[in-house]
Amino acid sequence: MDYQAVLNEVESWPVDDRVRLVQDVWDRLADRGYEPELTAEIKAELDRRIEELDRNPAAGIPWEAVKARALERIRQ
Repeated sequence: MDYQAVLNEVESWPVDDRVRLVQDVWDRLADRGYEPELTAEIKAELDRRIEELDRNPAAGIPWEAVKARALERIRQ
């Protein structure tokens, strides 16, 4: 099965299954040592966010809340 056929098949799946597939594929890549290179722009943004969180730790949002909000937006 080629890439486009797989992509077409996955498009027919429920959103939750597609999200789970993406998570599983990413986890497998990470388990095999894949580390994407960060651009200077992304590094600067991460540094900015870390500094902001250091200044106001209470402003952080738990991962579970972020994930739930993202999944809700996808379903709309």
